[in-house]
Amino acid sequence: MNHKEKLAELILTVIREGGSDLHLGAGRVPAIRVTGELIFLVKNSVFTQEDMIGILSEVLDKVKVDRFMENQEADFSYDFRGEARLRGNAFFQKGLINIAFRLLPKVKTLAELHLPPILADLTRKRQGFFLVVGPVGQGKSTTISSMINLINNEQTRHIITIEDPIEYLFVPNKSIINQREVGIDTKDFHTGLKSVFREDVNVIMIGEMRTPETIATAVTAAETGHLVFSTLHTNNASQTIDRIIDSFPGDQQDQIRAQLSSSLLAIFSERLIPRIAGGLIPAYELLLNNNAVANLIREKRTHEIDVVIETGTESGMVDLNHSLIELVRTGEISIENAYQYSLNPKGLERMI
Repeated sequence: MNHKEKLAELILTVIREGGSDLHLGAGRVPAIRVTGELIFLVKNSVFTQEDMIGILSEVLDKVKVDRFMENQEADFSYDFRGEARLRGNAFFQKGLINIAFRLLPKVKTLAELHLPPILADLTRKRQGFFLVVGPVGQGKSTTISSMINLINNEQTRHIITIEDPIEYLFVPNKSIINQREVGIDTKDFHTGLKSVFREDVNVIMIGEMRTPETIATAVTAAETGHLVFSTLHTNNASQTIDRIIDSFPGDQQDQIRAQLSSSLLAIFSERLIPRIAGGLIPAYELLLNNNAVANLIREKRTHEIDVVIETGTESGMVDLNHSLIELVRTGEISIENAYQYSLNPKGLERMI
């Protein structure tokens, strides 16, 4: 097998079929994910362990291959002929090498992504902490990339991203954009984030907040005049706030509550729903921080935030069920999928 040609053929198949992911593994045929469903490419031969080592050597240099063999895990990004970019994760299962690739689409506008215009307003804020949350593969990185690129095209700012790995590549326009990859350009997220305070930065994008130290530094950055973007794997706004606070020891939680209540700008939670016409479209929840929300955070009443979102539509907040109902009303998604993706199906039923 010519591993370079086979990988190119498979990536082109993903692109041609409008897919999102490519799965390769020793002992099975390749598979791609299209509109949420896995499709096995049965006309291909079963990959061997030697094939997987060959594919791995196409996407990683020798040093990284050796490191993968030692650590048995590797995150990476892969530029395909300058035409497409993929995020990858290599791992072992039962002693066999597997690789999962995610195709990263070109940076799109908020309108192209069917996202609310209010997100553009948030990119024009001078400081604050903005979080995009949701399960894996629901468009978090895509949303943040669109917002970062909007700043790049509209404002003269210094933007620094800290990522593992770098996903979307930005072309500087009105802004300076420095993209730093963990393990190559900086030791880890926390180290890279601490250094931005000495780099005259305006906008910071943190690929993922993995430790309390990173969260604390991000919140401090938002408090001290920076606009900070990041992601978390949580389901909604109230759960996100609880997750952040619960990641700290008990004696530090009151302090982080106070900091978060003053620095939080908004939390955007999204899900990608199959469209009736094909493809995917986002449904979302948007929490905007105001005096009422800040008080609930400080007073340990985050369980009441859902009600604030439901009743805050006039101020720009969006409830997930309202977003789903609107997609049903406009014929974008089925009522069955609305129920499936709702976090409060009984509340959704009352709205229909």
